[in-house]
Parts: sequence; structure tokens; C-alpha cells
Amino acid sequence: MKNAISPHQFHIPVMGIAYTIDTPVKVAHFGINSSISIIEDHLIEKMRAYYYKLNNEPFLPISKKEPNYRAKRITDYLNLISEEVKKKVEEVKTAAFSGTSEITKYFEMLPEVSELKQKYLKFLQLTDSSEKESLESELRNEVKPGAIEVNIMTKIDSDQIDDNKEVIENGSDALQALKGYAESNLEHSTLVFSAGMNPRLFNYLSSFKSFHPDNNGNFSKAIAIKVSDYRSALIQGKYLAKRGIWVSEFRIESGLNCGGHAFATDGYLLGPIMEEFKQNKAQLHSELSALYRSAVGEETKISEFPEIKITVQGGIGTFEEDTLLKDYFQADATGWGSPFLLCPEATNVDSETLGKLQQSKEEDIVLSHSSPLGVRFNYLKGASGEDFRRKNLLRNKPGSSCPEKLLEANTEFTEKPICTASHKYQKLKLKQIQHSDLSSAEKAKEANLLFQKECLCTGLCNSVAKNYDFTFVKKMDFVTVCPGPNLAYFSGKYSLQELIDHIYGRTNVLSGYRPHMFIKELQLYIDYLKELAESTDFSNRREAKKFTRFTQNLEEGIDYYKDLFSKKLIKENQFLTDLLICESRILEIVQQAEVA
Repeated sequence: MKNAISPHQFHIPVMGIAYTIDTPVKVAHFGINSSISIIEDHLIEKMRAYYYKLNNEPFLPISKKEPNYRAKRITDYLNLISEEVKKKVEEVKTAAFSGTSEITKYFEMLPEVSELKQKYLKFLQLTDSSEKESLESELRNEVKPGAIEVNIMTKIDSDQIDDNKEVIENGSDALQALKGYAESNLEHSTLVFSAGMNPRLFNYLSSFKSFHPDNNGNFSKAIAIKVSDYRSALIQGKYLAKRGIWVSEFRIESGLNCGGHAFATDGYLLGPIMEEFKQNKAQLHSELSALYRSAVGEETKISEFPEIKITVQGGIGTFEEDTLLKDYFQADATGWGSPFLLCPEATNVDSETLGKLQQSKEEDIVLSHSSPLGVRFNYLKGASGEDFRRKNLLRNKPGSSCPEKLLEANTEFTEKPICTASHKYQKLKLKQIQHSDLSSAEKAKEANLLFQKECLCTGLCNSVAKNYDFTFVKKMDFVTVCPGPNLAYFSGKYSLQELIDHIYGRTNVLSGYRPHMFIKELQLYIDYLKELAESTDFSNRREAKKFTRFTQNLEEGIDYYKDLFSKKLIKENQFLTDLLICESRILEIVQQAEVA
């Protein structure tokens, strides 16, 4: 299977809605895979206009009155990005091999273990002109783009209604995004599903030829699923295999040590999760192969099933951590996200927000209740989105207008779903809280949770609008940014070369103490456990059992990490010290819960 062609060993995951909206144009010609969010078609229409203007080509708007307008916008944008990448690759291929050229940069950034990098280093040492000319030609032919990946968050899937107030068949947000991607010209590409299973979205996959292999077993468009544990991978992989869809990659992400929406596990930590994947990878492939073969029957002539890649992301910050994940846990690749928010060459962050990200500390990146979806959300305090929300509250008009409507999912007060960050919902909910029989303290707590909801559809798009000087939503120019906690330990404004050199251990951009990624995730889960202890009704047997199970999983994770340390797989002495401190904190939380 040839869906992954990158000469690199890492990818840049999707970040927010707009932060990686055109990252492939910035990095794919250097062979780096990166991912675009395609759920926000209004932003995509704005980006279409921007790139057509940049290329001095006529821009033809795709009206909301057109059938399948969302899919059409997405298809055209992805085709546009693909063409931009192809142009840049050709420019790289024809550049002179000089100290600052793009082709030199292409090869210099490759990992040392790459055969292509070794070929390049040999080229630099050659003195024979004819031999050097021959090798130079080889190197130019070896220049390949990184993949243009796309991400669909499965939970964003509101139905769309036609003029007769009927639900449009296959017209929901996620299905239209899928259609737009499937009908694009992208090749060697991957569609990444995040946020769990969506049966109608998964069922819709089989209707597109591009998700089925050719006679050689290759996919022009592969499927990856972002998961937080092995069980989730097995369930979703089986579901798709039974419907004749092969999952080419499971992209493991830390439940809490990640950017954006955080889906906490029941206390399962990343190390033990990776171990489970490592131990069961062959079995996973066997089970999914059998189901897939049974589903497709004679429709496919695949003699040998393609591999299933296991990749991992969430909080990786050093070459040593990256190496551990690849060498010991056998990850096929790693994802480096939040540090790239500090790299203008790779992502779209406006200057004001970039400055705040550079200055951020541990206490500035919080596991918030900001998402209208009711899912916890890693969030940078002090960004302009927070100011906008607070000003509305001071005006006695909590919430926001809801121009994009992507997160309309609540029917608590209305027949038609509305967004919990909207003026309408917050007014209705506040009235309910005020007239409830809760105590004054409980009312204040509920109101505070309500007022944390933020207009993410707009806030996560405005940074690119500021950078490219267009208006996304009138009178709403605030920015929301959702880095992972790992960003607190990066404080520079980095070039692409600097960050990649850091990833491959050629330099170190960090300064000061940073806990190991496994320790940081454990610390985040302990904070989560403390919240759980405060909210658990221990007289309720089911709730008490859940708390106990969560605690036991953390303790088992600590024992696993002690074993890794004893085997010298993690060599920093501070790791064991931090681990023992975490163990003491858990014991303290449990003892306090028992006393209460």
C-alpha cells in the first residue's frame, strides 16, 4: 500500500479549525505530512477566495443555494491546495543545490536514519563531477511531497434542512465534508476521523470508490482513526471492516495531554496503552483482515492485506521521548502538534496570539469547560476569545451570536438544536438555574460553568483571517486557541528547520525543567482524579466503583512506568522522583475521599 510516502518520521496533526487550514502549502513540499480540518465550509470558502486571488485567477463563489454546496467548496479547496503543493514541489526539484535553497533545505531536514539523507550526505562529499551530476539527478527525482491529510470531527454532524423543512438526505455536516474529500483529486492521502464513532458517517464511506483498494491493493485515500485506547480501535476497526472499509492507521492520542478537545480515559495512561497495541498488533491485523475479507468477498483481488500503521501523538517534546515511542513501543510515526503553533512557517497564528502562546506557562493552559459540546477542552487563558466572552457577560448579555451553527446540538429548551454558547441558550439556562431550588453556592457554580462556553466556530477561525486580512464574521474578530499542555515548555518563535532539528535530536530548543511526557500526562490525570473525587457521590455504589477503577488504573500505570525505569528504557533520575511524587498525590486524594 502506498498511501504514506513521507520521508519523515512525524506528522503535523490538525490543530483547531484554522491553525493548519493551509499547512500542507507551507510544509508538504519538504516531504512533511500535515492535516487540514474540513468541517468549516465558510472558512474554506474564504480560503478559496484568498488563494484564487493570490494566483491572479478568477474566483467563482459557490453559493449556499447550490445543491451540495458544502461538499463542492471542500472539493475545490482541496484540489486547489493539491495544485499549490505540486507547484512548490516542482520549484524544489529545479532549485540549485546551494546553502539556502529549498532543495537543500528539503534534504537537510531529513532524519539521519533516512537512506535518502545518507545519499544526500554522500552527494555533498563527492568530487568527481560526472558521478556527482548523476547522484544529483537521482536526488531530484527522489523529492516527494508529504501527504495532504484531512480531519473530520465525527461529533460535528448536524442535519441540514431544505426549504420544505425536510432533512436533506446525506446533507449533514460530516457527510458533506466526507463527500467533498472523497470527490477531490487528492492522492496518497489519509482521512482522519476523530472524536469517536459516527455510524451513519462510517456507513457512508463504502459508497465512495476512493476508499476501496485498486487491484494492487493500494488506496488513493486511506482511513485513519484517532483513538485513546486499544478497545476503541478494535471496536471501530471491526465496525468498518464488516462494511468493507479498511483502516490503514490507528492514531493514538493521549486522553488529556493533547490540544483541543480532550477525551479522558478511565485512568489508562499512554505507556500501558502503547504496550497493549504493541502486544496485540498482529492479532488486531488478523481480526480485521478476516472481517474485511468476509465483507468484500470476491470484490477485491487483494492477495496480501496492507499493514495497519500505529502512530502516536500528544505531549511529545524531546528526541528521547520520540525515540522511545518508535524504538520500544514500535510506533510507525509520531505526531508533533502544539510546538508548531510557534512556527509561522508551518501554521497560521496571528501575531497577538503568537505572543501570548510564547509567554504561556503551565497555569495558563487549562482543561476548560469552554466547548459547547460538553467535552473538556484544553484552552489558553488570556486569548481575546476570553475577553470577548467576559465583555458580553458584563453587558448582561452572556454567550454569543451563533453565526456558524456547527455546534448546535442541545435540545434542552428547544425543539431545534441550539448551541450552548449562544445568547439564546445561555439566557434560557440561566433562568432555569435562577429558579431552581439549588443553594446560592450551587447556583453560582452552575452559572460559572455555563458562562465558560465559548463560540469556538468563530474563535478557532479568526487567526487565519487576521493573518490573511479578510473578515470571517463581522464584529467577531476574537481568537480562541487550544494548545496542548506541552506548549508551556516551548517559548520561542521557531523556524521550521529549528523545530525539525529538535525533533530529530540535532538541537534542543527547550530551556528549563520539563517533565517527561508520561509524567505530565500522569499529573494531568491526577488533577482529573481530584475533580472526580470532589464530584463523586460515594454513597452511590456505581459512582464509587468508577472512582476506584480510575484510581486502580492510574496505580497500575505507575507500576508499569517503574518497570520501564528499572529496565533503563527511561534513564532520567528525575522521572522516578516525579513518579513517586505522583504516587503520593494519588494516595492523598484517595485518603481524603475516604474521610469525606
